[in-house]
Amino acid sequence: MTASTDADLLPMRTGEIRTHGPDGFEGMRKAGRLVAECLDMLVPEVQPGVTTAHLDSLIHQFVLDHGALPATVGYRGYRHASCISLNHVICHGIPGPRVLKEGDILNIDVTLILEGWHGDHSRMYAAGKPKRKAERLMDLTYEAMMAGIGAIRPGARIADIAHAITAIARKNRLSVVEDFCGHGLGRLFHDEPNVVHAWPLNQTPDESSKAWRESPELAPGMFFTVEPMLNLGKKDAAILSDGWTAVTRDRQLSAQFEHSVGVTEDGVEIFTQSPKGWHVPHRVGE
Repeated sequence: MTASTDADLLPMRTGEIRTHGPDGFEGMRKAGRLVAECLDMLVPEVQPGVTTAHLDSLIHQFVLDHGALPATVGYRGYRHASCISLNHVICHGIPGPRVLKEGDILNIDVTLILEGWHGDHSRMYAAGKPKRKAERLMDLTYEAMMAGIGAIRPGARIADIAHAITAIARKNRLSVVEDFCGHGLGRLFHDEPNVVHAWPLNQTPDESSKAWRESPELAPGMFFTVEPMLNLGKKDAAILSDGWTAVTRDRQLSAQFEHSVGVTEDGVEIFTQSPKGWHVPHRVGE
């Protein structure tokens, strides 16, 4: 791993894994808290009868009202402040006139820029009361994300994150999407390293595994996202003709949660924790 410091940060991807000091941690805490507050704001707004375009407009206004910028507006031609992915949409769903129906589940993914730092965060929501299988999928996806985050510490590897996520999925007969991964971030939206979420069944995550040894080693000051996507059916994804929306090929339900994190001297810091404790919105109010 080649590391650089905050002073070396440039607004371009270099192939290096950057490390950050106290100023970087402070910047990411502010950006992470604001994007978490934005997703908290949405909890009472996700209801049957609401359009995904309306939710996106609320997000856009919230971000601007709090002195930040929506990172996705203008990104590779994208025109919205969020991605909103319903039911069998894995990720990158485009907000529009779609009206939420009773029992729909949806991932809302928001990235904002505050004082030059990116806060990237997503959660699963339910419009009304979801079916039991959908509720279980959301719960287990959150559990898998937190298991992956729990594996983060200096000296561990990205492979350890993937193994922890895959263990939860496999135990519960869910599949892990392999077409998309987490990513480094900070002053860049997408940076090194790529954070894979799936680990092969026949490989152990230790020094006897070549894949584990070749996986990036975690070091203090690294910032990245952990954002597993779990499916009720098979892992296979397809991209729709809009060039963005990824769906399950078998049209089974998919779920995703995402946190932005930093590796500390002795573990991990989650930058995007809900200030209200609403980490799983479909459980709020129970």
